Amino acid sequence: MRPDFSVLFLTTLIGVGQGLFLALVTVQLYALFGLLPPQDGYAFYALGSLVALLFLVAGLGASFFHLGRPERAWRAAARWRTSWLSREVIVLPAFMGVVFLFGVAHLLGWTSALVTLPSGLAIDASVVLGVVGTALAFVLFLCTAMIYACLPFLREWHSPLTVVNFTLLGGASGFTLAAVFALRFAPELTRFLAGWALILTLLGFVGRAASLVRNHRLKPKSTLQTAIGIKHPRIVQKSMGFMGGSFNTREFFHGHAAPFLRSVKWLFLAGAFAIPAALLAVSVWGASPVVLPLAFAVQYFGLLAERWFFFAQANHPQNLYYQAIA
Repeated sequence: MRPDFSVLFLTTLIGVGQGLFLALVTVQLYALFGLLPPQDGYAFYALGSLVALLFLVAGLGASFFHLGRPERAWRAAARWRTSWLSREVIVLPAFMGVVFLFGVAHLLGWTSALVTLPSGLAIDASVVLGVVGTALAFVLFLCTAMIYACLPFLREWHSPLTVVNFTLLGGASGFTLAAVFALRFAPELTRFLAGWALILTLLGFVGRAASLVRNHRLKPKSTLQTAIGIKHPRIVQKSMGFMGGSFNTREFFHGHAAPFLRSVKWLFLAGAFAIPAALLAVSVWGASPVVLPLAFAVQYFGLLAERWFFFAQANHPQNLYYQAIA
């Protein structure tokens, strides 16, 4: 498939926003149980929610460049009963609204207890919003990933690993950004967040490596023989049937040779996993404040390469009819 840069930015930017919000809620829940020191509502949670919201808005804005008729974008929600894309279109704004309210709750100090648990824990509005937002974040990961995983004819995508990897990679990048954010607004949380970012990065590597191994072992179900219904053992395509390009030749093939794909694969394995993991490990043990921002920058560009490879690796069956002729 041909990767579209608007979709690359959409999926990676909202992944960062989701992961950052999950990091904020994780810190709040740890603090609620006395496992971490409480943080200032404005300096940490409200500003952190604002940063997460900016990433979500940027991702949403990037998605409009993928639309042929942006003014009709609202119609994408009409098929929510059967379409994962429609569900994503509904869940994303809902999640953004909860992130906004979560930040407002901390900014305005909505700390009055709504419920007191038998253990004595007081649950206020921000905690409730955090739990609701967490659920929506995971639903959004599911909706975004299932847009691709639900397509059985694109076998490289049609796997539970697609959902797992979208979730882990978004979480890893978001927690890495949270560690960068903590450097300025909550230094005592830096090692905690960097540690979680390292764990998620390593888990993301395991999941992505598993999908690479799986896809490498896939055997094509269709051949030139089955495509045209002729059983002759030697069939050679002499012409695509076009004097120039077409929608089929542009949209369903990336146009690059196999060596280029291999180079992108090694690039994203290093950029999204190996280098950030090393930098995060260094930061956990205490290092220069430059290390964490560098880890996030390298990881994000590595995730762009990973998402490009994710799309380019998918081999649409129609390419049997429009193969490149050497």
